[in-house]
Amino acid sequence: MIETRELTPTLWPDLERLFGANGACGGCWCMHWRQQRGEDWATMKGAANRRRFRALVQASRAHGVLAYLDGVPVGWAAFDRRRDFAKLDRAPSLACDDADRVWSLPCFFVKAGYRNRGVASALLAAVVKAVRRRRGALIEAYPVRPSRTGQAIPAAFAWTGTLPMFEAAGFVPVGPRDRGKQRMRLERA
Repeated sequence: MIETRELTPTLWPDLERLFGANGACGGCWCMHWRQQRGEDWATMKGAANRRRFRALVQASRAHGVLAYLDGVPVGWAAFDRRRDFAKLDRAPSLACDDADRVWSLPCFFVKAGYRNRGVASALLAAVVKAVRRRRGALIEAYPVRPSRTGQAIPAAFAWTGTLPMFEAAGFVPVGPRDRGKQRMRLERA
């Protein structure tokens, strides 16, 4: 059974164990969407991102959920207020007029060998609960678009989640759909 736990500073070793030496994906350390204008990704990825993300976690300024199977960390999903992910506002296809009201769920990481086993869906459900506990009324996600051929999206490109997963959780598409990532929202009734 998949267990989820909200990230705390004491769980940092579990996140490190999950992300491994490469920081989940190419040295990201869940900093892609937090990248500030003018920062050079090539110089930030790896150790610099790790240090920055750890500092955010230690200060309780970065939020997310870890998934475990048999006590082993196997998945991660990040969430925070949309304004905490500076790069979202710089992406034209993800622009919105009510960013101050929005909680964003911009990325997932599921360890190889544990994919297609419900880990991402369990993480999504845990994030929705965590945001609701914070009285968040509006959650936004940015799933990868389905392939034009209908083939499965390789895991390396599905780090923002998939359209069917969000649809199954009640998220609905918003904003322009002609290019870039799709914005989807779940609003508390």
